[in-house]
Formats: sequence, structure tokens, C-alpha cells
Amino acid sequence: MDILAITLTVLGLVLFEIITSLDNAVINAEVLSTMSQKMRRWFLLWGLLIAVFLLRGLLPWAIVWAVNPSLGPIGALTESFSSNPETIKAIELSAPILLAGGGTFMIFLFFHWLFLEPKNYGLRGERFFHRQGVWFYAVVSILLAVIVWFAINKNPFMAFGAVLGSTAFFITHGFKETAAKSEQMLLKGKQSNISDISKIFYLEVIDASFSIDGVIGAFAFTLSVPLILLGNGIGAFVVRQLTVSNVEKIKNYAYLKNGAMYSILVLGSIMLLDSFGFDIPTWFSPLATALIVGYFFIKSLRKLA
Repeated sequence: MDILAITLTVLGLVLFEIITSLDNAVINAEVLSTMSQKMRRWFLLWGLLIAVFLLRGLLPWAIVWAVNPSLGPIGALTESFSSNPETIKAIELSAPILLAGGGTFMIFLFFHWLFLEPKNYGLRGERFFHRQGVWFYAVVSILLAVIVWFAINKNPFMAFGAVLGSTAFFITHGFKETAAKSEQMLLKGKQSNISDISKIFYLEVIDASFSIDGVIGAFAFTLSVPLILLGNGIGAFVVRQLTVSNVEKIKNYAYLKNGAMYSILVLGSIMLLDSFGFDIPTWFSPLATALIVGYFFIKSLRKLA
């Protein structure tokens, strides 16, 4: 990759990490408001290091290792940061499995938002789909069946990757549902006896579940673990700053979540198309993300005016 492609990729990763982590920032800010100043500072410092170097560093490595088991855990870690042509070739050969799983995960994530999650209606049709929430499970089940059917004919491991992607979605969704209920209990004071240390552990678990979305989506931009770590790490830092200073202002931008979810749909589609052999230019993912988020940002500004 030349310097322009690297720059575009990192900027796209930063933007995607920020926009998909806004919900996380809101949860963090609301729970931090119930904690002491000392523990807030501790979370914002050490929590950032954990978020960047542990979660967003280990997750890409674990994914690369999972789809390249022959490398082994140590080999997957060291080779992810090397320019060894044989390793790059091995990762590229296993990419369809990774992309099929990631694409399935991302598309499920979008349809869950479209059918079931409360939202500000930013485009025509969103209200209609939201009223048909009962059809969510039928839609994603049919999508999974179609993806698996075509994947089996190309590579059986791709079909398995798609099933793993759907499994990962429902597992992380379960964690998020539990976290949302726990957050409400914390904010309503029903668990006022919970210590600040326990709240920090709670926030780290939440961050882990939210970081999965960003890390999986990052593979739509690049298969390079160092670039993913750099882009997602910068994005995580920005989100922490928003948590401290501007989260209430960010909440006023009504359609940013819409932009995030349509970006997820596009990136998930790119990952699936790429897994089936379609040649997607490296600049397309960051450009598409910027245009989609930019459109909904402007739409949000107009609503505020």
C-alpha cells in the first residue's frame, strides 16, 4: 500500500471507530457521573490503555489466529506485525473465511437496528421497517441461508465463517442487552451499594462488547493488524475525550447513529462481496464511510438549526 492508501485507510478506521462507539461513550459518561473524581480519572487513563492495547490489540490478533491456526498463537502475533510475504499470502488466502464471517456479523447488526432498535427516523422507510420488528429473525435467517448456500459452492470454510459471524452477533447482542439493563439499574440507584471498582469492571466489559463491532468492521478497510490497531486506537482515544467533554453535545446530533448503521451495512456488504472474489478498491471503504457519516451529520445539523 502506498502512503495515500495507508492514510485513507487509517482515517476511515478512525472515523468508523468513533461513529460506532458513540453509544459506548454515552454509557460511559452516564455511569462515570455516579463515580468519584479519582475513579473517573483512573478509568479515563487506564481504561484507555486497556481499550487500545488490550482489547483492540488482542482482538485482531485472535481473529487472525482463528482463521490461520497453522501460524499458532505466537506466530499469529509476531507475523501480524511483519512483512513476511509468506504470512501475507497465508492471511490473504484465509481472508474469504474472515470476510464472510465479518460481513454476516455486520449485516445482522444493521438489520437488528433497522427492525428492533429505537431510533430517530432519518430516511423514508425506517419507520415502516421498525413497525415490522417481528420479521427481523425471519430476514436474518433467510440471509444466512442464502449466504451459506452460495459459500458452500465456493469454499465450505466460508460457509462455516458465515455461521460463526451470526453466532458472534447473537452472543455480543446478549451481552449488550444485559449491559443495558444493568446500566438502568445503576442509574436508577437500585444498585447504589456497588463500588466504583465494580463499575469500572462493568465499563470495561461494555467496552469489550462494543469493540467487537469496530474490530470486525475494520477488516473491511484492511487486513493489516498494525493499521487496524493504529486507526482503532486513535478512534478509541477520541471517544474517551468525547466521554469527558462533549458527550451531551454529541447526543444532540440526532442522526449520527443512522450514519453509523448505514456505514455498517455498506462495510458488511463490501466484506461479503470481497469474500466471493469481487475486487473492491482500498479507497472505497473509507470514502463510503466518510460520505455516509457526512450526510447524516449534515442532516443532524439541519435539525438543530
